[in-house]
Amino acid sequence: MAHRNFLLLATANKLNHPRIGLVVAKKNVRLAVSRNRIKRVARETFRNNWERLGNLDVVFLAKKGIDKLSRAEQTDLLNKGWSRLSRELSRDAENREVKS
Repeated sequence: MAHRNFLLLATANKLNHPRIGLVVAKKNVRLAVSRNRIKRVARETFRNNWERLGNLDVVFLAKKGIDKLSRAEQTDLLNKGWSRLSRELSRDAENREVKS
């Protein structure tokens, strides 16, 4: 799932729960305080939405400009991102069932 400020990459895992990996490069977000805040928001929103994600490994990749958003804007964007990822997974699962 791509957005102007971040990228969510997902693949299935063999566990019964989702996992998250965070990539917030110094090249894209200069200040350590900002990098840590972005990671904190990403972990918090993931924790609040993990039940919808099934058994996935998700990589969150921050892009340039995400540090310019307020914490509330980051939270809102990530919540929408998790929802969109969940919808896309549901749609893919339905398509696989139809083909079988």
